[in-house]
Amino acid sequence: MSAEKRPAPEEPGAGQLVVKRQKPGTSTALSRRDGTSGSGALVQSAPRTSNLEAPLMELTGHSGEIFSARFNPTGALIASGSMDRSILLWNSSGTCENYGVLTGHRGAVLDLKWSRDSEILYSASADMHLASWDLTSGTRIRRYIGHEEIINSLDISKRGEEIIISGSDDGTIGIWDPRSKNAADFIETDFPITAVAVAEAGNEIFSGGIDNDIKVWDMRKKAIVYSMLGHNDTVTSLSVSPDSQSLLSYSHDSTAKTWDIRPFAPTERHIRTFDGAQVGVEKNLTRGSWDRAGKKIAVGAGDGTVLIWSNDTGKLLYKLPGHKGAVNCAEFTPGEEPVILSASSDRRMLLGELR
Repeated sequence: MSAEKRPAPEEPGAGQLVVKRQKPGTSTALSRRDGTSGSGALVQSAPRTSNLEAPLMELTGHSGEIFSARFNPTGALIASGSMDRSILLWNSSGTCENYGVLTGHRGAVLDLKWSRDSEILYSASADMHLASWDLTSGTRIRRYIGHEEIINSLDISKRGEEIIISGSDDGTIGIWDPRSKNAADFIETDFPITAVAVAEAGNEIFSGGIDNDIKVWDMRKKAIVYSMLGHNDTVTSLSVSPDSQSLLSYSHDSTAKTWDIRPFAPTERHIRTFDGAQVGVEKNLTRGSWDRAGKKIAVGAGDGTVLIWSNDTGKLLYKLPGHKGAVNCAEFTPGEEPVILSASSDRRMLLGELR
């Protein structure tokens, strides 16, 4: 990645964006000369709503597309995974400095999850392996072996002993004890698995794949409890709501949907469809997320934007520009500040305040 300054316009106007490109592994405050946000949508003049150095921060350092970016459970830290096979670690406030690099995967890093205590990071890769990383020493703890194709997605249990769940192009869902390199079990399916999530209680697994359907599995019986139908293309993302009552799905059909996953919900579990996100030609496995209150949902789009809707009304609240490539991941901070993180095929992340 270039480390030169961008040439400044000869006569920048009052609203001209002026950015200094820093060395890899650094962050840049993006702001206009009039003191407002460079995007016009990621906010704002006073009062500021976060501890970021500026209302919009640019994080650079990856030399390939960024497929996953995740806040740790407190929202203080960020991990990002890339086509360049590396994982970068960042602070999420102030100048958002890059404080660590994890290397060892031999393929693109496609998904990441933090342990509940933020001391371990789990990664899924195109090299057919999962890995766990000690974030105190910066070393790999273990490599998990058993999948026979690209691993697209992973999740960890929310309660009890930590269990890793993985979904792979080999058509299996892996169930792993992080202390053992071999899977505790596999659930065999008929299609490549592109998205997985674990229910709050830890007894059910949600999976999505290239057959367009969302299946809910009894983890112990390895049997389908029920299916949720409605998407018309590959399901790329699944995420359980903060109150554990709803599931957010996102698909290559350019829609996000919410589903009622309560045990005694009506047979028709579909709640709402959110339209308007362009998939784009890359067709990466784009991910969405909930805000900490479950009131908003966000997804990335192929046109370089992030879309945010009201979960209660379905109204589009924001369409945030700023990226020059497909946005592969959009994630709200789990902290109290109204901050959203986006990661893109343009090799950059943006961290910005919302109004």
